[in-house]
Amino acid sequence: MTPPDYEYLRKLLKDHSGLDLSADKQYLIESRLLPLARKYGLSGIPDLVTKIRGGAYIPQVVEAMTTNETFFFRDKVPFDHFRDAIMPDVLKARAARRSVRIWCAAGSTGQEPYSLAMCLKEMGATLAGWRVEIVASDLSQEVLEKSKAGIYSQFEVQRGLPIQMLVKYFKQSGELWQINPELRSMVQHHQLNLLHDFAQLGVFDVVFCRNVLIYFDQDTKINVFNRLARSMEADGFLVLGAAETVVGLTDSFKPVPERRGLYRPNGARGLAAAMPRVAVAG
Repeated sequence: MTPPDYEYLRKLLKDHSGLDLSADKQYLIESRLLPLARKYGLSGIPDLVTKIRGGAYIPQVVEAMTTNETFFFRDKVPFDHFRDAIMPDVLKARAARRSVRIWCAAGSTGQEPYSLAMCLKEMGATLAGWRVEIVASDLSQEVLEKSKAGIYSQFEVQRGLPIQMLVKYFKQSGELWQINPELRSMVQHHQLNLLHDFAQLGVFDVVFCRNVLIYFDQDTKINVFNRLARSMEADGFLVLGAAETVVGLTDSFKPVPERRGLYRPNGARGLAAAMPRVAVAG
């Protein structure tokens, strides 16, 4: 791959997905795009770049470069926050309207939104009479289709999913497991690029936007954070990945004390102060 081809692909990926590759990531592009070139019968990446410059294969290239690493109850702490802090607060704040909207802004193959759905089902009668919406969005239509189907391999269900939840919420079919229809019906799917306007999704009480902004440059992160704030209730919750923060980037959100990775829009109604203080390592 020539330096001009690499620079062209860097710009293309940043413009289309926000992915901000440093100057020394040629190996990453080669490892992801060489199989794609071969899939389409091309001789290599230079041939693929020629096709891209002509307008072909751009969605496929962006999808091939997008990281879709995920697993059930990934990192555990955000789901502890969801059960122990977020939902008790939301139930109190939304008691009058009895509805809650949750958005997984990088839903990938579905493990995160379905983990949240299982958390909600475990709340049982507490949510009786409530309308709960979970919206899962992703740049990749391919991973959204897998999420809609809710079918996972033995390896995938063994990553982070407690055995009691596997037995309770999944049905086995050969070597595959499918999450039950009731939980699948709790999740709506939308193809969405976070670089583009997402106001059409409406306003949310809770937003999980984990492990996607780490790939963006600072200006793009700021832009996304500010738009996320406008898509949230004033007393909502934003959950970021362990390596992500709003600190030093925007005043649109403020950290929740003692809750790593948990934020509220600035101007929240002081509910964070009333939340239980739980020390979290890290």
